[in-house]
Amino acid sequence: MADLVQVRPEILEEMLQHARSEPRIECCGLLAGRDGVITAIFPAKNALASATAYDIAPRDLFDLFRTMREQGLAHMGIYHSHPSTENAPSARDIEQAYYPDQVYFILSPRLNAPNPVRAFSIRDRAVQELKIEIVAQ
Repeated sequence: MADLVQVRPEILEEMLQHARSEPRIECCGLLAGRDGVITAIFPAKNALASATAYDIAPRDLFDLFRTMREQGLAHMGIYHSHPSTENAPSARDIEQAYYPDQVYFILSPRLNAPNPVRAFSIRDRAVQELKIEIVAQ
């Protein structure tokens, strides 16, 4: 995986809006795209409704993956928020990083967060922060 991730600006904005619309629980969802650029967002319901953990119900996950396939998109990432802690991978995030080839975005819904959207590669418990490159095409 490269040390950067390419994403459309409206996807970053939609992720932040999702996080800020559910400021008391971890929001979550999937990201998809084509040709190495994240171009689509698939918000999901946090089945745990927790401020410190998230889970997408298996049926919802299945439906989201089916929609991506129908739209000819590749699964490229997962996002969730940390409502009251730093938006860096927690021990739980690292333990449950089941998609080593995907990018993990972690959001802060707090308006004063210095860096409200961060992206990470999590593979074999190793965490690397990725540069986010905004692609406007």
